[in-house]
Amino acid sequence: MQRADLSDLAAFASVATHRSFRKAAAELGVSPSALSHALRGLEARMGVRLLHRTTRSVAMTEAGAALLARLGPALAEIGDAVDATRLFGDDVTGHLRINAPHAACRLILLPLVARFLARHPGVAIEITGDNVLTDVVAEGFDAGIRMGDRVAKDMIALPIGGSQRFAVVGSPAYLDRHGSPRSPQDLAVHACIRQRFPDGRMFDWEFEKDGEPCDLAVEGKLTFGDQELMVEAAIQGIGLAFVFEGYAVEALAQGKVVRLLEEWCPAFPGFHLYYSGRRHVPSALRAFIVLMREEQLR
Repeated sequence: MQRADLSDLAAFASVATHRSFRKAAAELGVSPSALSHALRGLEARMGVRLLHRTTRSVAMTEAGAALLARLGPALAEIGDAVDATRLFGDDVTGHLRINAPHAACRLILLPLVARFLARHPGVAIEITGDNVLTDVVAEGFDAGIRMGDRVAKDMIALPIGGSQRFAVVGSPAYLDRHGSPRSPQDLAVHACIRQRFPDGRMFDWEFEKDGEPCDLAVEGKLTFGDQELMVEAAIQGIGLAFVFEGYAVEALAQGKVVRLLEEWCPAFPGFHLYYSGRRHVPSALRAFIVLMREEQLR
């Protein structure tokens, strides 16, 4: 029996993990047909069938499962050794795919990415912004960003971007017409610009003062799925918006909106970068984590 090539074994591990030639091909940067051909060659050289293939699915045979159980940790060890060595130099290369909510993309990722690419020009980064709780492992992402309480317990999670705060904002013209709320309960008589999540849920306005929470399902005639648009609508005098304060910083500085109920909006633990501890961590992600930790110490 011919000895199996390491690259073919890595290709098998990727297909077996993703249970998909398409997703594995995207991860490896090859075409699905080339990957299928490589796997058939591996099976021929080993003299055993490793995968059951249908037009819709891929599943491991008993032999394939046994091989992956031994192969996975070994490939991870090799990858970790190579990546640890690369980080001593300045030639980190490869691709980094991150999934994150729009707020994290706008407020945290873009500034970090600019510094990261300046330091590691050999890395290509792809960022997918959505507010859906995506399965980053199944969808082939290297890492994701979410609020800490929304990260699965089997993931490694690291704080990114520091604490966050919400802000209630309204234009001076709107407040001249309708007055300023003094407490969250006063919002019942105000036009509130609401936010709907992709899964259909409306975002409650979450307040807290002296340790006492006060969550409100506000009413209003205008709803967005994007907080930047909510701030713009508030600037236009349509109503009050409740957004991450980073979205409102510029408008507040320019006097286009006024901040309200600030004492009801304390800081809270913010976003976390998370990734699977069961998979090989690529050098590009390791380098990104190094930069992220440097920024946390500033």
